[in-house]
Amino acid sequence: MTSSARSIFRFSGSDTDSFLQGLVTNDMDHLKDGLLYAALLTPQGKYIADFFLKRDGDTILLDADAAQAPSLQQRLTMYKLRADVTIEATSLHLHRGLGEAPNDAAEDPRHPDLGWRAYRDSAQEDDTTDWPALYVALQIPSAGVELDENSFILEMGFERLNGVDFRKGCYVGQEVTARMKHKTELRKGLAQVNIIGSAPVGTAILRDGREVGRLLTQTDGKALAYLRFDRAREDMTAGDAKISFPG
Repeated sequence: MTSSARSIFRFSGSDTDSFLQGLVTNDMDHLKDGLLYAALLTPQGKYIADFFLKRDGDTILLDADAAQAPSLQQRLTMYKLRADVTIEATSLHLHRGLGEAPNDAAEDPRHPDLGWRAYRDSAQEDDTTDWPALYVALQIPSAGVELDENSFILEMGFERLNGVDFRKGCYVGQEVTARMKHKTELRKGLAQVNIIGSAPVGTAILRDGREVGRLLTQTDGKALAYLRFDRAREDMTAGDAKISFPG
């Protein structure tokens, strides 16, 4: 199940934009267009965390998965060194929904069908959207399920989700990410599959006794899977569940 628990941080200080520009996968200049989706990577190009950034007056808000927030704040503070940047936790709450965006909201940049996000002083109590089902339908990876410390963001669809910019300057993990973009064909990645039955997240997907991937978020007969494209075919299994491709 996709967690909706989020932590909202506020960045302030004269070096905030340049500090984040040198770290995150997307171009801070796009903040002028609204919400920015981005990730922080290791120097080896592996995923650490994904988040949204939003300009708020002279400050920038960062909206991150609550489970990742403490380690993310620690790592960003480590990078800060003597830069004029202050990182503070806030008491703001994420609100999100579908349909027309309220005046204080911004459209989710990952996909037009993901609606809007807003940051408010009180908790949301009227959210009835089945977000896991929507994420599976749109192939949206979630922190702690599809996205973990072994993930490469291009395999997880970050280009399609507007989470990486290949024209900006250097950032941590940029060299590996650019090499994957320009020099290789992706042999593994996120895909939607049909599922009959269920199995725990992370269960190996097998075909003819060979592992071809891992089963991830599941809902209403559909699931996300991390697959080796050269091995994945019909008639796959994950535990007692049967796995096939849509269509």
